Amino acid sequence: MNFVAFERPKQGTGASRRLRNSGKTPGIVYGGGAEPQLIEIDHNALWHALKKEAFHSSVLDMDVAGTVSKVLLRDVQYHPYKQLVLHIDFQRVDAKTKLHMKVPLHYSGEEESPAVKTDHCLVTHVVTELDVSCMPSDLPEFIAVDLGGLKKGVSLHLKDVKLPKGVSAVIKGGQNNPVLVSVANPIVEAAPVEAAAAPAAPAKGKGKK
Repeated sequence: MNFVAFERPKQGTGASRRLRNSGKTPGIVYGGGAEPQLIEIDHNALWHALKKEAFHSSVLDMDVAGTVSKVLLRDVQYHPYKQLVLHIDFQRVDAKTKLHMKVPLHYSGEEESPAVKTDHCLVTHVVTELDVSCMPSDLPEFIAVDLGGLKKGVSLHLKDVKLPKGVSAVIKGGQNNPVLVSVANPIVEAAPVEAAAAPAAPAKGKGKK
């Protein structure tokens, strides 16, 4: 995925405000053994690009004055209530150095799995993106996970998923094999218990004459 940026000569709060008022977003590109570079991007084009999943999770081609560089999106600052991007950060990519990135997980097939179709279990996507480490050329836009084999009472763990070639998961928090998808038995509502019939009142005996 590619986008066009322009060199930004001025910096500072006043310059950034004027830039936003003109319909552009200030940004910076850093890393890769080069000096940080100030850039500006057309706000409308950037706003639409940010709605695309690939813009957040893949290596991007940034064109500045005819020179194309490989970069990753690293940070976006939004206005608290306006549809406005205040600032954006990119990191240069070194083709010979492994990178660390969050990649979305795309689940499919759960509706046809025995757990759902036969046993009517409740399926929860516990993890929707995965921290991975890989070379830039091996970075996937997403990782497809087939849930067609889900069974009642058996959750899907990280080790159950085959990662793309050259991609390894980065595990945090001491969990070697975290749960990605949980499978819970359906909630069965108990039938209401009918109130026991009140015992009949004893018949009154005939009094003595």
